[in-house]
Amino acid sequence: MGATMAPGGGGGGRRGGRRRRSGAGQMAEINITPFVDVMLVLLIIFMVAAPLLTAGVPVKLPETGAKQLPREKVTPLTVTVDASGQFYFENDQVSLEELPVLVRKAMAERDSETVYIRGDRDVAYKAVADVMVTLNDNGIRKLGFVNDRALAEQ
Repeated sequence: MGATMAPGGGGGGRRGGRRRRSGAGQMAEINITPFVDVMLVLLIIFMVAAPLLTAGVPVKLPETGAKQLPREKVTPLTVTVDASGQFYFENDQVSLEELPVLVRKAMAERDSETVYIRGDRDVAYKAVADVMVTLNDNGIRKLGFVNDRALAEQ
């Protein structure tokens, strides 16, 4: 009674058979085409969405001949008075009484000391003056006005 072995050594043990490396037939290159496709789609989405994010409350600003101030490093705090006399802090509608509390809270979180007032050209001057007085009475001294620069100087 003897045992016979198949030709080639068989067995798959350490000595008798060849060891195969996993992945020996795979390519070592990275396919970046899907990555480029995703990045282009994201670029288009951000190009379309970015102008929509900066619009804020729609108002028709008055035109003046004033020169533009240098831009701040941080996004400025804005208070808006629309044509109907409603008050907005950033993009949220607020009452005149709660405006100073919200502005002070936002100023504490940022390095900005200036609050910009955007008043619609059709709003009564009293509404804009009320914002100025309310902020000034609550210790907010640096106020700026936002307007559209007149295209044709007269």
